[in-house]
Amino acid sequence: MGGIMADFLLELLSEEIPARMQAKAKEDLARLFNDALAKAGLAAQSVETFATPRRLALIAKGLPLATEAVSEETKGPKVGAPPQAMEGFLRKTGLTQDQLVERDGVYFAVVEKPGRNTADVLGEAIPAIIRAFPWPKSQRWGAASISTESLRWVRPLQGIIALLGNDIVPCAIDGIESGRHSMGHRFHSSGPIEIANADAYVEALRAAHVIVHFSERCALIRDGAKAAAEAAGLVLVDDEGLVAENAGLTEWPVPMLGRFDPAYLEVPEEVIQLTARVNQKYFVCHDRNGKLANAFVCTANIVAKDGGAAIVAGNEKVLAARLSDAKFFWEQDLKVPLDEQAKKLAQITFHEKLGTVADKVERVAKLARWLAEEGIVKGANADEAERAARLCKADLVTGMVGEFPELQGLMGGYYARAQGESDAVADAVRDHYKPVGQGDDVPTAPVTVAVSLADKLDTLVGFFQFDEKPTGSKDPFALRRAAIGILSLILDNNLRASMRDLITAAAHSGGSDAGIDVANFLIDRLKVQQREAGIRHDMIDAVVSVTQGGDNVLMVKRVRALQGFVTTDEGANLLAGYKRAANILKQSGDAETGKANDVQHDGASDVEMALKSALDAAEPKAAAAIEAEDFEGAMTALATLRAPIDAFFEGVMVNDPDPAVRAFRLGLLTRFRDAVHHVADFTKIEG
Repeated sequence: MGGIMADFLLELLSEEIPARMQAKAKEDLARLFNDALAKAGLAAQSVETFATPRRLALIAKGLPLATEAVSEETKGPKVGAPPQAMEGFLRKTGLTQDQLVERDGVYFAVVEKPGRNTADVLGEAIPAIIRAFPWPKSQRWGAASISTESLRWVRPLQGIIALLGNDIVPCAIDGIESGRHSMGHRFHSSGPIEIANADAYVEALRAAHVIVHFSERCALIRDGAKAAAEAAGLVLVDDEGLVAENAGLTEWPVPMLGRFDPAYLEVPEEVIQLTARVNQKYFVCHDRNGKLANAFVCTANIVAKDGGAAIVAGNEKVLAARLSDAKFFWEQDLKVPLDEQAKKLAQITFHEKLGTVADKVERVAKLARWLAEEGIVKGANADEAERAARLCKADLVTGMVGEFPELQGLMGGYYARAQGESDAVADAVRDHYKPVGQGDDVPTAPVTVAVSLADKLDTLVGFFQFDEKPTGSKDPFALRRAAIGILSLILDNNLRASMRDLITAAAHSGGSDAGIDVANFLIDRLKVQQREAGIRHDMIDAVVSVTQGGDNVLMVKRVRALQGFVTTDEGANLLAGYKRAANILKQSGDAETGKANDVQHDGASDVEMALKSALDAAEPKAAAAIEAEDFEGAMTALATLRAPIDAFFEGVMVNDPDPAVRAFRLGLLTRFRDAVHHVADFTKIEG
């Protein structure tokens, strides 16, 4: 039987599965199924899963019809072993002595495990998979639901198809027996649909107006929505998330274009798009000039007899009600100046230890002003920076942000502009949350940079001072994100400031002194951030340990130059020479090292003098290059020491018996080590 193969179909029919759960459910089904097969010593040639709103299904191709018979043997006692050993072995195996096999003076228990029918394996596996299924939320239903033993599924389970080849695999769970009948589309199909086998499944359901492939439904929605917009002379605003969501809501998707009253276009575009998207799952459209058009595309789940007129009219009505709410919020919010709104922030707690949002705004305003006045953020007008900071959180209490929290900042920008604030202030209010995490746009407008940096510094330093640091994977106040934001703002805008000054300026009264902790946290984030740019963490360590003040821009320049240098042959060889010198100095203890400048022995060899003159030339060059922030130049100056240090190690024995000679040589090595240290701490470099 081993050679015959068959395909297996499993379909679990239920009430509507939420769109957001379908993709993971497909993965979970494949995993649980493959695990169950593997336990029985089976494997399919391929496994494909399907999800629609009403079903979760799986087709496994190329399953053997039976598992192989296997013979398992267990080694027992030797012939002539004490009787207790034999009794124990027989008890363990459940056999009698005459059933054992004797080979080379040793007893073996040989158990033949017959092959099993794959149908039997599957019949046991299906109920177990259904019971073990990890839905994020599931429910019990019907009379049986009183018992906690009863079946749970995401929504009430209605039917099970289990077919191996053309045959039903018999199994049942909670009174639902497996069979070969499915249901088609809710409205375009009536009565059960008979499925002959796995091969017939996809097309039998297509004939009943169900497209089982998620990717095919996505393509129909993506292309259909685009075509509907183009037919009206418009351009669809792409939204892949919305494509997937609509594919999870429909079994036979039909995109259609509807319209709304152009009067609603006074409301900001983002509000209209969010209203359409979040509440109604609609796409929006632009006109040929890239302006929002008074049109939307909805995805119906049926082909309507009237060409969709009634469906579109219904959707237009629902969207109009939503847009009317949005327009109301917009008009009401505009009547209240942001200054007035900001006063309400005194009623909102930011964090019990850090006061209200109004307290935060006060701190951020002072810090933003300081960043501008100190010239840290060049080109930022201090009055505008302070003004923007005072308004930046005011939209949190507006009606619109109450309805759509994801519009915070954006709405504040609209209201600030409408109420006559300058563009610099309005833009800063709008963008001050940016960058939100790695990969987000980093602001470059000076006033925005000042407010954004002040806001994130205040958050990071404040939480650290009151000991609310991230632990492990938990970071409830998104402090890692704030730190990455701070670093991105500094590096992308070339802001020259020491971290110490920034942390001190952002310090909260009444908190502990957490400056070192904040600085270390920022260095750790810098490593994460620079790793993505291909920078090694050991290079950052090597530079951090010799730089003072923590000017991030300088640090990163220095780190890049260092990595560029040590990955060349020249640099790698210098590193090897440095490590040798450092080891010798470590063993000798610094007490012995004389000043190499005072030549203490007349017989100094050529290699010693060559190293001395190379140091005399390289030290001032490297120092001047570092002063000028030319780190490549500093590395080039160090590179001139490579040949003389190699020759020195080949030509002399450092630990000479004559103390004066030894002191002179150790002195040269000390100078060499210190010269390198001005650039970076090479001991921190791996390799």
